[in-house]
Amino acid sequence: MSDPLLKIRNRHTVACGDPPIINGDDPNVYIGYFENAFGEQWVFNFDRVTRKAELRGGDIGWNSVHEVRDGRVGELVLGRDESAWLQACWTAAART
Repeated sequence: MSDPLLKIRNRHTVACGDPPIINGDDPNVYIGYFENAFGEQWVFNFDRVTRKAELRGGDIGWNSVHEVRDGRVGELVLGRDESAWLQACWTAAART
Protein backbone atom coordinates (compact mmCIF):
# COMPACT_ATOMS: atom_id res chain seq x y z
CA MET A 1 0.00 0.00 0.00
CA SER A 2 1.46 3.37 -0.96
CA ASP A 3 -0.88 5.70 0.95
CA PRO A 4 0.36 6.97 4.32
CA LEU A 5 -1.44 5.80 7.43
CA LEU A 6 -1.12 9.21 9.02
CA LYS A 7 -0.43 12.64 7.58
CA ILE A 8 -0.12 15.56 10.00
CA ARG A 9 -0.12 19.25 9.12
CA ASN A 10 2.52 21.46 10.74
CA ARG A 11 0.67 24.08 12.80
CA HIS A 12 3.76 26.12 13.64
CA THR A 13 5.25 29.12 11.89
CA VAL A 14 8.32 29.07 9.66
CA ALA A 15 10.28 30.61 12.55
CA CYS A 16 9.92 27.30 14.41
CA GLY A 17 12.06 25.53 11.82
CA ASP A 18 11.32 22.63 9.55
CA PRO A 19 9.20 19.89 11.09
CA PRO A 20 10.89 16.51 11.24
CA ILE A 21 10.35 14.02 8.44
CA ILE A 22 9.22 10.84 10.13
CA ASN A 23 9.83 7.53 8.43
CA GLY A 24 7.67 4.80 9.90
CA ASP A 25 9.14 2.04 7.74
CA ASP A 26 11.67 0.89 10.35
CA PRO A 27 9.96 -1.66 12.63
CA ASN A 28 12.57 -0.92 15.33
CA VAL A 29 11.46 2.70 15.70
CA TYR A 30 8.48 3.66 17.83
CA ILE A 31 6.85 6.98 16.91
CA GLY A 32 4.43 8.96 19.05
CA TYR A 33 2.58 12.18 18.20
CA PHE A 34 0.77 14.60 20.48
CA GLU A 35 -1.05 17.89 19.94
CA ASN A 36 -2.40 19.78 22.91
CA ALA A 37 -5.45 22.04 23.07
CA PHE A 38 -3.34 25.03 21.97
CA GLY A 39 -2.08 23.33 18.80
CA GLU A 40 1.41 22.71 20.19
CA GLN A 41 2.79 19.62 18.48
CA TRP A 42 5.23 17.04 19.81
CA VAL A 43 6.94 14.05 18.20
CA PHE A 44 8.55 11.22 20.19
CA ASN A 45 10.94 8.69 18.62
CA PHE A 46 12.37 5.61 20.31
CA ASP A 47 14.93 3.37 18.65
CA ARG A 48 14.52 -0.13 20.08
CA VAL A 49 18.00 -1.17 18.91
CA THR A 50 19.98 1.72 20.44
CA ARG A 51 17.42 2.27 23.25
CA LYS A 52 17.65 6.02 22.60
CA ALA A 53 14.61 8.27 22.69
CA GLU A 54 14.16 11.84 21.57
CA LEU A 55 11.50 14.51 21.71
CA ARG A 56 10.91 17.37 19.29
CA GLY A 57 8.33 20.11 19.47
CA GLY A 58 7.28 23.00 17.31
CA ASP A 59 7.14 25.55 20.12
CA ILE A 60 10.70 24.76 21.18
CA GLY A 61 11.92 24.72 17.58
CA TRP A 62 11.58 21.59 15.47
CA ASN A 63 15.36 21.36 15.03
CA SER A 64 15.91 21.16 18.78
CA VAL A 65 16.28 17.52 19.86
CA HIS A 66 15.82 16.59 23.51
CA GLU A 67 16.86 13.25 24.94
CA VAL A 68 14.18 11.32 26.81
CA ARG A 69 15.19 9.12 29.75
CA ASP A 70 12.75 7.04 31.72
CA GLY A 71 9.87 8.91 30.07
CA ARG A 72 11.12 12.34 31.10
CA VAL A 73 13.01 15.25 29.56
CA GLY A 74 14.98 17.00 32.27
CA GLU A 75 15.52 20.36 30.59
CA LEU A 76 11.92 20.94 29.48
CA VAL A 77 8.88 21.93 31.49
CA LEU A 78 5.94 20.02 30.06
CA GLY A 79 2.29 20.41 30.93
CA ARG A 80 0.37 17.66 32.70
CA ASP A 81 -1.15 16.28 29.49
CA GLU A 82 2.18 16.41 27.64
CA SER A 83 3.95 14.64 30.50
CA ALA A 84 1.29 11.92 30.65
CA TRP A 85 1.54 11.39 26.87
CA LEU A 86 5.35 11.23 26.99
CA GLN A 87 5.27 8.70 29.82
CA ALA A 88 2.74 6.58 27.88
CA CYS A 89 4.99 6.66 24.80
CA TRP A 90 7.99 5.62 26.90
CA THR A 91 6.07 2.76 28.49
CA ALA A 92 4.81 1.47 25.15
CA ALA A 93 8.14 1.82 23.35
CA ALA A 94 10.62 0.72 26.00
CA ARG A 95 8.83 -2.43 27.13
CA THR A 96 10.27 -4.52 24.31
